Amino acid sequence: MSGTGNTLPIEITVNGRRHALDVAVHHTLLDVLRDDLELTGTKECCLVGECGACTVMVNGRIVDSCLMLAVEADGAEIVTVEGLAKDGKLSPLQQAFLDKGAAQCGFCTPGQLMAAQALLAGNPHPSIDEVQEGLAGNLCRCGCYFQIADAVLSVAEGEHR
Repeated sequence: MSGTGNTLPIEITVNGRRHALDVAVHHTLLDVLRDDLELTGTKECCLVGECGACTVMVNGRIVDSCLMLAVEADGAEIVTVEGLAKDGKLSPLQQAFLDKGAAQCGFCTPGQLMAAQALLAGNPHPSIDEVQEGLAGNLCRCGCYFQIADAVLSVAEGEHR
């Protein structure tokens, strides 16, 4: 790998689109997603991995993008909240969040959606306890935890297709 001293080249696939970038060695994946790729759905909040607002999927696993250096993502497949919708249509999970009132101020919603998406991918029929455990790393300042869990369960039960 060669760079310009303070940058290194990386290649990442984000929401199905391949990107070749020179990134500052100290930039996080969150920095690159928001600033370089202009994918602002992933939110910047605590910057210490406590709130979950910056949650994305990297190679099928959820990560706090504020804690991952962009250079660590070289070669990775990344999905952000923008990657959930297809052909301009909300995913069933996104629709459920709207229908169940799980998106009040909306700041935590992208991270909640990504954690819920990963949960349902690994466990398509979770119990309420499993939903609560799966979303435990994502804080909601509006206190919509019941509505969020209800939205996830509605997708698991096939209410939203």
